[in-house]
Amino acid sequence: MYPVIRVKNRKETLVQKCKSLTCGDRVEFLTFPKLSAIEGIEHMFTTRLGGVSKGDCATLNFSFTRGDDPEAVLENYARMGEILGVEKGAFVATDQTHTTNIRVVTKEDAGKGVTCTRDYTDIDGLITAEKGLVLSCFTADCVPIYFVDPVKQVIGVAHSGWRGTVAGIGTRMVECMEQEFGCEPANIIAAIGPSICQDCYEISEEVAVQFRQGFWEEEKIAGYCSETFETGIHPTGKLLVPGKEAGKYQLDLWLANIIVLRSAGVLLENIEVTDICTNCNPEYLFSHRASGGKRGNLAAFLVMK
Repeated sequence: MYPVIRVKNRKETLVQKCKSLTCGDRVEFLTFPKLSAIEGIEHMFTTRLGGVSKGDCATLNFSFTRGDDPEAVLENYARMGEILGVEKGAFVATDQTHTTNIRVVTKEDAGKGVTCTRDYTDIDGLITAEKGLVLSCFTADCVPIYFVDPVKQVIGVAHSGWRGTVAGIGTRMVECMEQEFGCEPANIIAAIGPSICQDCYEISEEVAVQFRQGFWEEEKIAGYCSETFETGIHPTGKLLVPGKEAGKYQLDLWLANIIVLRSAGVLLENIEVTDICTNCNPEYLFSHRASGGKRGNLAAFLVMK
C-alpha cells in the first residue's frame, strides 16, 4: 500500500484497498467503513494508482477534459467496472460547474458522460433508486459526498467545492431524496471524501465573508461546531482560522459540509469524515493546488448491487 499522509488529530477513517485485475495490474482505492457495512452497497474513492493514463494524468484519471487520451480514460473506467462487477456502460457522470443542481437518474441514463454523450449540463449531484447504475462524481481538491438511505434504497453522490458548500448542495441532496423517494434524513448515511484539508486551504476575505453569512443561522453553526468538537469528530470545531497573511483565512471544507448535512437533518453518528488531504498527497491523489492545475480527476463511485 502507498504510504499515505493522514491529517493529524483526526480519527482514521478511510481504508486503503488493492485489487488485482485480470490484466495483471493492481489498482489501489479507498473505502469508508460505514458505507462498506451497508448490505448491497459498493463504493470507492479512486487514487492515482493502477490506471493507464500518461503524463499529468498518470495513471488513473477519469476526466475526458484534461487532455488525456480518451481510450486511456475508457480503459480506466473498464478497470473500475471490473472491480465493481459492471460494464463501462453502467457508469453515469455528473457535469460539474459548481452548482447545486441535482439530477435523478435512471437506467436510461446509463453510460452518459462515459460511453455516450450527456443530454444534460450543470449537474453537480446525482441520485438514483436503480440497482446496477454507478453514480460518478469527480474531484481534485473539492469535496465528494456520498449519500445512502438503506431503508428506501436510494443513493447519491455530490461534488461540493467552496461554492457548492456555501450554497448547500448537501442540503439540496437530502431534500431531493426526501421529495423524490420519501427518504428520512435520520436514515441517511453520508461520507465526506478526500479533499483539501484546512491547513492547506487558504481563502480570501471575500470567500470567508460568504461562509460567515452563509444560509445557516449563526447559533446553529456554533452548535454544530461545538457538537463536532465535543464528540471528537473534529479536533477544533473551528470553521475558519486566520491565514498566514492579513486578509487570508484557512477554511475547513470538511467541517463546513458536516454543518450542511447536520442542518439538513442527517445525524452526526451517520456522517463519516475523511482524514486524507489531496494536497498533502499529490503523488497518491490528484490535487489542483499541488499541481498548479496540471492533473487528472479522481472519482467517487457508488452503486447498489
